[in-house]
Amino acid sequence: MTGTRIAALGHYQPAKVLTNHDLAELVDTDDAWITSRVGIRTRHIGGPDEPVDELAAHAAGKALAAAGLTPDDIDLVLVATSTAIDRSPNTAARVAARLGMTSPATMDLNVVCAGFTHALATADHAVRAGGSRRALVIGADKMSAVADWTDRTTCVLVGDGAGAAIVEAVDDEEPGAVRGIGPVLWGSVPEMGHAVRIEGTPPRFAQEGQSVYRWATQQLPALARQACERSGIGPEELAGVVLHQANLRIIEPLAAKIGAVNAIVARDVVDSGNTSAASIPLALAKLVERGELASGAPVLLFGFGGNLSYAGQVVRVP
Repeated sequence: MTGTRIAALGHYQPAKVLTNHDLAELVDTDDAWITSRVGIRTRHIGGPDEPVDELAAHAAGKALAAAGLTPDDIDLVLVATSTAIDRSPNTAARVAARLGMTSPATMDLNVVCAGFTHALATADHAVRAGGSRRALVIGADKMSAVADWTDRTTCVLVGDGAGAAIVEAVDDEEPGAVRGIGPVLWGSVPEMGHAVRIEGTPPRFAQEGQSVYRWATQQLPALARQACERSGIGPEELAGVVLHQANLRIIEPLAAKIGAVNAIVARDVVDSGNTSAASIPLALAKLVERGELASGAPVLLFGFGGNLSYAGQVVRVP
């Protein structure tokens, strides 16, 4: 039987930092209003010459370097994004071209804020089924490009960035082998898909904040615990919890209700804002980079948001 593991991680954010004080010059808001409602203090914003595929390629390059691999070692590229520039070529193909890859399969997945965990599960399935030997999975979004900078309820949330993971095959029968990516629990609430939207011409991000808050804090804790059960791990055994970095008012009560009493809870949203599909790999890669999670430690990843979709799995830190 073929299993999978995350071999390496990488992350990237644009250099420009937008503070709450900067936002106060654009819309009717202030630092106290923003921090009390969403907990965000800064976010990174890409310039007009920094398309989403460039952010993704930077993160991918760091993951490849960390794994000691070359672009040609990858046979599948999956990019989770809801801010692609064009319908075709897709973002994954643009990333492959930037990295100089020769013949990988390339696919985009648009599951908005739950995109990375969906893409990670898809790569896990592809590798275990024998369709890929080594996959590059990227969550990347340039939310500043779809923000309504006149709406203080949404523009204060968004940030830009990318995170990447290398998923590769391992032999489950090898002595001492530990499956690095656990079974996914995923689903959606289609009738409530309108609660988070990126639509119109030009496309703009909008949401029904109270509906999303109630759904996330009331319905998702039980689902997150089910994701742990599928990996045979109790919440109290988790070393880390990395939820979609929506805002602190969602992250903190959701993490508490999961029952991961011994886990480090990612709070990257404070410095990065809501980066949609990039938020989970960004936060995870930073925790690993800072040495806050030991190699092999079990971490719950749980994405949720647009379409009112969700996906979660327990992974082992590379």
